[in-house]
Amino acid sequence: MKVEFHTGLVDKLGTACRFLRKAQAAGASVVVCGDRAALDRLDLALWTFEPLAFVPHLRLKGVACAPALARTPIWLVDDPAVAPARQVLVNVGRSMVEGWSAFERVVELVSTEADDSNAGRQRWRQYAARPDVTLVHQTRVAGP
Repeated sequence: MKVEFHTGLVDKLGTACRFLRKAQAAGASVVVCGDRAALDRLDLALWTFEPLAFVPHLRLKGVACAPALARTPIWLVDDPAVAPARQVLVNVGRSMVEGWSAFERVVELVSTEADDSNAGRQRWRQYAARPDVTLVHQTRVAGP
């Protein structure tokens, strides 16, 4: 299992939008988890971050969705258990996502904010304790 940490993000929301645009263009199916406020901000940003582009996504707030919407490539969810099977998990939150090991790939986005950085270090240690996890670290030293 590959877990990627993208740290030092000055614009975590913008980075998430760009990552999700690329994932969607590549045909990946993605679940994004985090706290409700972060997911609500990301939902809005995905509609507005690029004026001439649309990143198809669905915002689910703790409930299952109609089967017809399962084709939507990007799901922003409070609980990954309500999403259908997806390839990639993106964590924009500060805590470990329950059920992360069910995904083919996990992407952790960590900002330069002190609390977010410290929480990211804790998650790194939790993943590192697992022998089946390969950790990859990418640092951004500049802005978006």
